Amino acid sequence: MEQAIKILIVEDNVIIADDMQSMLEEIGYEIVDNVIVYEQAEEVLKNNHVDLVLIDIILASDKTGIDLGKHIRENYNIPFIFVTSNSDRATVENAKSVKPNGYLVKPFEQQDLYTSIEIALSNFDYTSKTGKDERPDEGDKVVSNSVLKDSIFVKKQHLYYRIQFGDIRFIKADNVYLEVNTVDKKFLVRSPLKDYLEKLPKNKFYRAHKSYIVNVDHIDAINSKDIMINNTLIPISKDFKEFIISSMNS
Repeated sequence: MEQAIKILIVEDNVIIADDMQSMLEEIGYEIVDNVIVYEQAEEVLKNNHVDLVLIDIILASDKTGIDLGKHIRENYNIPFIFVTSNSDRATVENAKSVKPNGYLVKPFEQQDLYTSIEIALSNFDYTSKTGKDERPDEGDKVVSNSVLKDSIFVKKQHLYYRIQFGDIRFIKADNVYLEVNTVDKKFLVRSPLKDYLEKLPKNKFYRAHKSYIVNVDHIDAINSKDIMINNTLIPISKDFKEFIISSMNS
């Protein structure tokens, strides 16, 4: 099932926050909430699914945006971007300590905001957990992390869609693009095949040929040179053929 990206805005300047929300909604993102302090953001993250957070470094609370960034790193497997008026060396160095997925300096245009989000989402590794939540009573976090571990974001036009790994049948390299074939759609992704393979579960996806990654759960048939997935013949290497036959016989 495809879902629009859900974004949390944490910004204590209400005018700027509303402007950001308008920009994002115009592009097509969904705004989960628009809050001004650390404690509100913490509550939203605890009780809602959030895909990405935009954080002002200076907030209307004792705790800063950098504190919030640290909290996200320790408890959630989602990207966040600092949105700030401060670009001095001290602030940047402090911000770097929590490894943000972007740093956007005000004032900015809609395209700047979109580009920062696009890069953050496309570069974020959803297959590994960056932090550990020790508190067992916050079940929403576990659900959120498990959902992200079972899916990948794929861009289509101006939105990123979440695609379940199990719905991906195969991926074909075509010049500088990859054609991601799912059970009901095709997506074009700009990425090297090798880099994309690293984002996928290693027990399901394999490099079947120099130009193909396949989901072994979708293989319908095999011969000496090809496999068939949903009536599509896909060439395979000798090593992959031996691997599949060995797996089938084990």
